[in-house]
Amino acid sequence: MPVAFPHPNTPGASRFPDHPVAGIAGTSFKHEHLHSILAEGRVDGFFEVHAENYMGAGGPPHAALTRIREQHPVSLHGVCMSIGGPQPLDRAHLARFKELVERYEPALVSEHLAWSTHTTTFFNDLLPLPYTDATLQRVAEHIDEVQEAIGRPILLENPSTYVLFAESTMSETDFIRTLVRRTGCGLLLDVNNVFVSAVNHGYSALGYLADFPLEHVGEIHLAGHAEQEDDEGELLLIDSHDGPVADAVWKLYEIVIGRRGPVPTLVEWDSAIPEWPVLKAEAAAAQAILDAHAHLSLNGQAHAG
Repeated sequence: MPVAFPHPNTPGASRFPDHPVAGIAGTSFKHEHLHSILAEGRVDGFFEVHAENYMGAGGPPHAALTRIREQHPVSLHGVCMSIGGPQPLDRAHLARFKELVERYEPALVSEHLAWSTHTTTFFNDLLPLPYTDATLQRVAEHIDEVQEAIGRPILLENPSTYVLFAESTMSETDFIRTLVRRTGCGLLLDVNNVFVSAVNHGYSALGYLADFPLEHVGEIHLAGHAEQEDDEGELLLIDSHDGPVADAVWKLYEIVIGRRGPVPTLVEWDSAIPEWPVLKAEAAAAQAILDAHAHLSLNGQAHAG
């Protein structure tokens, strides 16, 4: 059952400025870019950080993030909660996640529709789920637990997948739509993940987006991907985050924004990190698309069909 949560930045309780995030583009925050970012001063845009990189008590990572948060909105993106896993959530990890939410008052908080742990083993990959009633119940309970702990809704990200499960009884979009209805969570639409999964499994990315509940999307991700071959010599796309956004992904993104209106958009670049001007230019390209559709409403007036 969805729970009503107060606004995350309650007046009088904030440690940081309440920088608006609506309708703006941002990038992954990389420490090697800190000097260049600070040299620019206060500019439009936001930064996303992976929660697990800041779960220590202090030190240079927190000093850098504090300086960024003073001037910009921040999106806190979890990668190790294993919301789709079969075992209970790690209470210690959830407590650290809660502490980060309270410490940095992020404009956006998100996690993945995936699992990444088994007993005491933590995997480097975000693994897909079978879309069944049993999985749905478990994931909904985990989302409820996270949202109750942090006192606010999270955004749930659609996965990039490389295998499908024969036991699935519903589509990914139906699964996600039902999770939103049961838990009151929002959605993080990763357009690159849609394209990667569509190519890998041979279905239409446009068809997927036509069935996706765009009205619940609170953030969008864009990223680069890599092309490989599978064991049969067929094209296999990998969600690698190590290069510029592909032209096909830009086209899908513009279609989404045309239907949904301007949604905060994050360009992910997590390996083979370029110089700051390169990453900044990718965000500027997203901002140009957002600005072109700025007349569309964020309150559901944009066509989402």
